[in-house]
Amino acid sequence: MLKQFSKKGFGFVLMAILMMGVLAACGTTAAPDTKTPAAPAPAATPDKKPEPAKEISGTVTASGSSALLPLVKQAATEFMEKNPKVTVNVTAGGSGTGLKNVADGTSDIGNSDIEAGPEYKDKGLVDHVAAIAPFALIVNKDVNIDNLTKAQAADIFMGKITNWKEVGGNDEKIVVVHRPDSSGSKALVKQIVLDGKEFTKDGVTQESSGAVATTVGSTKGSVGYVDTPYLNDTIKALKFEGVAFSKDTIKDGKYPLYGVEHMYTKGEAKDAVKAFLDYVTSADFQGKRVEELKFLPANLLKK
Repeated sequence: MLKQFSKKGFGFVLMAILMMGVLAACGTTAAPDTKTPAAPAPAATPDKKPEPAKEISGTVTASGSSALLPLVKQAATEFMEKNPKVTVNVTAGGSGTGLKNVADGTSDIGNSDIEAGPEYKDKGLVDHVAAIAPFALIVNKDVNIDNLTKAQAADIFMGKITNWKEVGGNDEKIVVVHRPDSSGSKALVKQIVLDGKEFTKDGVTQESSGAVATTVGSTKGSVGYVDTPYLNDTIKALKFEGVAFSKDTIKDGKYPLYGVEHMYTKGEAKDAVKAFLDYVTSADFQGKRVEELKFLPANLLKK
């Protein structure tokens, strides 16, 4: 019986072991290989060298306002020193000439003391404001007055007052020194002082602001108007309505005799023309050189 039991027990145990092995084999799976192969190292590339700046070259022509001439000529000199392959030719002729020249393509830039009128509406002109230009009523040094009211100045330039004694001066004939009709300075005086009325035909006409300053300085009893860069020791700048020109009096609206200086192009400026205008309107030139040249920065009146 024991022998029989032992055989049966042994068989049973053996069967159990075999079944456990089968179950173990069925329930075991190989662990997946989760190790990701290392990405190949990127191929070494040489350092990219920056492209050299494109050298500016060409010729730029600018004409027009004689009031703006000192600023544009100085800017041209400095710009050509920095860009030796560029030539900038600057001439005067008056604001009207500058506007006409740029509109018909004779000049790359038209310099003007006044905004382009409606006759240029369809000419594709683009405005670049270069500076604020104060101007002053000037007299020969023998004229012993220091101030004119707006009414007095208007009557002098219209020929209603012809002797300095009528405005508190000596008994001396007044000689009016004019600019031609193409002058932006004349247009500004007509607008601001004469309220659009006409100048007297009497007097002397000079083609440029510099010539006006020279004529007034050498002609007794004379009166005229120039932008402040043309003031010198041979002439006297008058107060207007009791106020002398200065950066502060213009900014505060107390001194109305000034012009906004424009540099027009026909269409958007390109190449050397754009580079030159960028230089004139740059923070460096506007922040220092403009006032050294007796102009005021273009952004002075911006609020």
